[in-house]
Amino acid sequence: MRLEQVIRRPLLSEKVMEQKETENIVAFEVDSRANKIEVKKAVEAQFKDVKVEDVRILRGHGKVRRQGKFVGRRSDWKKAYVRLQEGSKIEFFEGV
Repeated sequence: MRLEQVIRRPLLSEKVMEQKETENIVAFEVDSRANKIEVKKAVEAQFKDVKVEDVRILRGHGKVRRQGKFVGRRSDWKKAYVRLQEGSKIEFFEGV
């Protein structure tokens, strides 16, 4: 898998923003086939001057949804909590 395809989008919830300020942890939605090593390489390649200390991955199971009599299911997904080394920082909003 190419490194550009590993990270889908950053997750910007209140919990993640608090962890970013206190523990230097950022979260990303990642490809469901990605592992910790690929996530670490992708973050370090995409964000220059950033060193990753630790990666934790969680699998989210897709919810079952109904529309009338039809039943469907959302896709499973993965998210990665990435702890950055001291001095490393990722800014999603510049100048805010």
